[in-house]
Amino acid sequence: MYIHLGNNYIIYSQNIIAILNLDPPIAEDIQDIMEIARSEKKLVNISEKGKDKSLVICDDKVYLSPISSHTLFKRAALFAQEVWK
Repeated sequence: MYIHLGNNYIIYSQNIIAILNLDPPIAEDIQDIMEIARSEKKLVNISEKGKDKSLVICDDKVYLSPISSHTLFKRAALFAQEVWK
């Protein structure tokens, strides 16, 4: 199943490793992850400037999403329920 991350970006849910909250203040570890992804050209910012709400870490890329981590987690949980039926 696929999960919509916002601004017409859809990813395969099985590629998701973690969904992290970006509410200020952003933890130093999360900032480090973002910097590493940016330096490796794997950071994809799909939100408008200053509207980042979550960081979605996938197998091959890291996404800055305008959708809250809570909402994305619920979407992923719905997928898990469908798989385990």
